[in-house]
This record gives sequence, structure tokens and C-alpha cells, in this order.
Amino acid sequence: MTTAPDAAETGVRGILAPVRFARMLQVVLLVLLAVCAARYVIRHEWDATAAMILSGVVVLAVIAVMQGLVPRHGAWPAVWTLIVCALWVALTLTAPSFAWCAVPLAFQVLQILPFWPASGVVSVMTAVVVAAELRLNPELDPTIFAGPIGIAVAAVVAYRALDREATARQRLVDELTEAQAELAAAEHRAGGLAERARLSREIHDSVGQNLTSINLLLQAAEQGWDRRPDAARAQVRTAADSARAGLDEVRRVVRDLAPAELDGAASSLPAAVQRAVQRAVADAASSILTVDLRVHGEVDRVPLPVASAVIRTVRGALANVAEHARATRAVVSLTAQPGELRLDIRDDGIGFDARPAARRQAAVQRRAQGRGYGLDGIAERIAVVGGHLDIESAPGEGTTLSAVFPLTERTLR
Repeated sequence: MTTAPDAAETGVRGILAPVRFARMLQVVLLVLLAVCAARYVIRHEWDATAAMILSGVVVLAVIAVMQGLVPRHGAWPAVWTLIVCALWVALTLTAPSFAWCAVPLAFQVLQILPFWPASGVVSVMTAVVVAAELRLNPELDPTIFAGPIGIAVAAVVAYRALDREATARQRLVDELTEAQAELAAAEHRAGGLAERARLSREIHDSVGQNLTSINLLLQAAEQGWDRRPDAARAQVRTAADSARAGLDEVRRVVRDLAPAELDGAASSLPAAVQRAVQRAVADAASSILTVDLRVHGEVDRVPLPVASAVIRTVRGALANVAEHARATRAVVSLTAQPGELRLDIRDDGIGFDARPAARRQAAVQRRAQGRGYGLDGIAERIAVVGGHLDIESAPGEGTTLSAVFPLTERTLR
């Protein structure tokens, strides 16, 4: 993004520097020079003084037109202004009618020079105008003094107030720009943290669970290699399949794709849940656990983010059941309701203390041991798509996870 050049870099530092009307001031100055020169020629005879005045008018007009060619950095704008003012002073003291040119010149002085130097130059110009008026009207007239001085003071004071207002406004703009930059940086950091959290959850539910399953399968194969070689070989093949599936899932997570069970179609959610259940049973490395799937209602037109969250919730919950619950049976229920989808996973395992304080303590211990996110990761994933998770459990009474997912686009946003 490009920004406007700083005033110190351009050399234009006056209190009217932000106001872009230099071309209009130039035109007004040239018109007044032409009118004043014509008036002088009409009222005076042609002589050396007239030739000198017209030559001065031409030089001043040429220098005024060349303003656009003057470098806009360093002291060049100020030097140009002082040269123009000096030529105007010489013309006005020779021909008082050129005093009218003080108006556009004063604006240019205020636009280019800093406040105090500009005030000094305007004061000198005011004195020159008064001296020129006294030449035309030698009689003592208070208005000759009061008029130019009053106009000069009013103009300088008004533009001083304008300068302060412009400075305050620029300060607010700078603060707003800085705040926007800080907000953008904060959003970038928050987005990075959110992406890290997402990758952590997905890697835990894909790589972590696959590695756990592979480990259990290989341990079972090692223990039964001599007694049941066929079963051991089958478990090794299952471990290899799980490794390939895990590699494929890692690629999907990195690309932020839907789980493999969905095959890119959220409308196949019940079938995808069935495949996730079958895979969880196969990865359990034991035939003790059986999982039943029950679908209630018409589960169709499920948004893809919700379908992905459902699949990964089923995976994570059944992995926890297989690893920790010591359950023999689990039931997965998928229920379509108006505007929402309900997922219930119930097991007959050993259960745990599901009170919030106990769960927080268990989460701290789990992370201190370098273990995964567990139920907290499942709850976070559900919350990302606008849903919520309820957990019911007690020691010796099994566990029930109840997740509710919204189905409306408005809620998902």
C-alpha cells in the first residue's frame, strides 16, 4: 500500500499544505498581474519605468508558472516563495496597484512556509500594502492601516486554527491506522492459534488414534504369534491398513479436507458414520467391543463442516472407549431434528467423574503427561461449528456423550 509523501520530504510544510489549490492560486495571481499591468499602461505614459515594470511582471509571471518545476524537497519551495515575494514587493513599491496580488501570494506563503516564518512574511507584505496605499492617498486615513492589518491578522489566526485542527485530525487518523494494524496483527495471531488448535485436534484424532491402534494391534500380534499365527498375521495386516489410512488422513488434515469416510459428500453421513464405526471396531485390536449404530429421522443435506465434525467426534469418542473405558458394548445414535442434528454415544465401560472440577484436574494431568486433548478436544471441535457437548458419567456407570450440531447456514457462520 502506498502512502502520501511526508510534508518534511516534500518541502511543503505550511498550515495550508494539505489543501490542494495551488493551481487556482497560480491562475488568480497571473490574472491579477495582467489586470494590474494593463491598468498601469492605461494610466501612465510609456517610459523606462513602464518598461521596467512590465519586465518585472513578465519575470514574476514566468517564475509563478515554473512553480511546478521547482523540486518539492528541502528548501526549494521556500526559496521560490521568497523570490516571488521579493519581486512582488519591488513591483508594488513602484506601482501600488500591484498590491492586490498580495491575496494569492499570502495563501501561497501560508501553504508553503511553517507558521512563524509565514506570519513574518505576511506581516511584511501587509506593511508593503499599507505603504503602497499611502502613496496613492497621502492623507492620513486610519482605514489604510486598519484594513490590511485586520485582514492579515484574521487570516493568519483562522489558518492557525485550521492547522491545529488538521494536525489533530491527522493524529487521529494515524492512531486509527495504528490501531487497525494492531487489530490485523492480533487477528493474524488469533487465526494462527486457531489453526494450530485445529491441527492439534485433528492430528490427535487421526495420527494419535491410528498410532494407538497400530500399537495395540502389533502388541496383540506379538503375544499370539506362536499360538495363533493366522490371527496375528491378520492383526499385522490390519495395522498396516491403519497406517496407510492414517497417512491419508494426515494429508487430508493438512489440506483441510473432509474425512475419508465422507468421500467428499456430506449427504452420505449415515453411511460415513457406519464406516467410522467399523473402522473403530477393527482398530480396537480386540473382538470384545461391539458398536451398534442407530439412525433416527431423515439425515440429509448436512453441511460439510458439520458432517466432518460428526465423523471426527465419532472417531475420537470410540477411540477413547476402546482405550480407556474397558467397555464391551457401545451404541452410536444419530438423530435428525428440526434445525439440528443430535449425536449420542453411550458405552457400558467403567465411567469416570464427569464433574467440571474433576474434568479440569484430569485434563491438567493428561497434558502434563504429554497425552492428547481427550474430551476437551472433542468439545472444542463441536463448538467450532456452533454446537455443544454434554457429558454424563460416573464411576462404574458407563459414559454418555450427547452432541448437538446446528444445521442452518446462519448458525454455522
